[in-house]
Amino acid sequence: MDWPQISRSMLKNSLLLGAFAVLSVGTVAAIHYSTAERIAVAEREAKVQALAQILPPGSYDNDLLDSVREVEDPLLGNKGPTPAYLATLNGQPAAVIVQATAPDGYSGSIQLLIGIFADGRIAGVRVLSHKETPGLGDKIELAKDRWISRFTDTSLSAPDDSGWAVKKDGGQFDQFAGATITPRAVVAAVHRALQYFNAQRASLLQVVEAKHG
Repeated sequence: MDWPQISRSMLKNSLLLGAFAVLSVGTVAAIHYSTAERIAVAEREAKVQALAQILPPGSYDNDLLDSVREVEDPLLGNKGPTPAYLATLNGQPAAVIVQATAPDGYSGSIQLLIGIFADGRIAGVRVLSHKETPGLGDKIELAKDRWISRFTDTSLSAPDDSGWAVKKDGGQFDQFAGATITPRAVVAAVHRALQYFNAQRASLLQVVEAKHG
């Protein structure tokens, strides 16, 4: 048996396997990096599109994802800090988009994005996630019903406190046939978000000015 020849063959095979492993790891790493980068870009674009649905065109001119801070307040109903996106127009505060939670939906928590103009009016409300009953509670989705758009241009004073409820409770907002709990929870969450903005308006808008001053 030619041991030197066998040893050389084993060494050669080992080197080939090692080179293949290094090449494989490098290829996987390159693919992962490329994929992760594409995913990050796609996620950013999705966020931009979601936020763009909240504020009307022409109401701001900055990149919302570059003007963000973390906020936390019991009135928002979130379990921890969440992002607040600060909109400006010609360098002046225009609006803030906050995330809020309605913890008392029929089937669990309802996550909302709420845009509020600098003057305290609602710019728009959209649902981020929910588990409400299809065909009933899911009418809070804009794709299913126009109900969520009825918050636009409302404020703490229009309607007054008594109006911030569904009609069944003496307020001005419609409930859904066979599903009162879901709209009741959303109305209350939006009202609390307005109360939060009213209490924190100065600090929120000062941050916007600081980023552009």
